[in-house]
Amino acid sequence: MTANIFDDIPSHMPKEVVQTLLQADDVRIERIISHGHASAADFWYDQPQHEWVIVLNGAARLQFEDGMVEMKVGDFINIPAFKKHRVDWTTPDEPTVWLGVRYGDQE
Repeated sequence: MTANIFDDIPSHMPKEVVQTLLQADDVRIERIISHGHASAADFWYDQPQHEWVIVLNGAARLQFEDGMVEMKVGDFINIPAFKKHRVDWTTPDEPTVWLGVRYGDQE
């Protein structure tokens, strides 16, 4: 069965949408959809898995304790486990579609 990463993108999203596309023993592939969303000012992701993400549509800005990373279509980054980060900004005028791969130790 095939599917398209851009199918069924919600038109109204009160919060960021995270959908698991595939899960195996030590890997999870997710479609993440943001539309002007950002992490709460006092919130940091501090997860036990490594996370590799690529922006497929839109743009985003990720904040780390040691700086900011701007991301546009085609940009990807590998975030090591327990590296604190947050979403600082995503495009408000179109959905930002990410493909995320979490791997390594699972919760």
